[in-house]
Amino acid sequence: MSGRQGAMPYVLMYHSVQEYDNDPFFITVSPRRFSAQMAWLRRCGLRGVSVRELLLAEASGQARGMVGLTFDDGYADFAAVAVPVLQRYGFTATVFAVAGHLGGRNSWDENGPDKTLMTAQELRKVADAGMEVASHTVTHAFLEMADDAMLAAELKESRTILEETLDREVTGFAYPYGLAGAREVDAVRAAGYTYGCAIWPSENSGRYALARTYIGDRDGRLRLRAKRVRHHMRWGRVR
Repeated sequence: MSGRQGAMPYVLMYHSVQEYDNDPFFITVSPRRFSAQMAWLRRCGLRGVSVRELLLAEASGQARGMVGLTFDDGYADFAAVAVPVLQRYGFTATVFAVAGHLGGRNSWDENGPDKTLMTAQELRKVADAGMEVASHTVTHAFLEMADDAMLAAELKESRTILEETLDREVTGFAYPYGLAGAREVDAVRAAGYTYGCAIWPSENSGRYALARTYIGDRDGRLRLRAKRVRHHMRWGRVR
């Protein structure tokens, strides 16, 4: 799966699942909506899985009926709200944690809603529940603006922190803000990760810049279906 040749696995992108009053960045899905979205996947014969599980199944030709579920930033509501819903449906997911902010807040979203991030203990708890914990850098940095030394440090140190926290291997990565240029993709590969998640399709799309489909609070069954069809039209298949 290199370049834009062939099909791209279907991966959904979430951030936060909680009740909210104001969210200018549209990163929050209400618990009721999230539960309804997971129910819709089940009715469509789809099973939500982590990116790690999805790619392993792809490699063995057993990924039919799977859809990747990802949650960026590592918000505390992933452990408190999302995981119980996922477990109810027998789903798993990947959460991309900002390793230098465990137990802190999303300080990089200066004008957005103030949200609490998972602690090290909560991160271990979700990993023990079968969720994949992967890296989202140390500081949620704009990697395209980082020099080579900072880029390498953000990739290496975040992985080290998470592996020491979890006492298990961390192999996945997501680019903050979805920015995955050729230099950044090469750096993620060189750092020893087995995949990278971006957001938008680009000339770098492939295993180290997997395009994902944004899911928000406005996405009911009709919009979910439309997004699934769009993925099929763009990449030639759909789960």
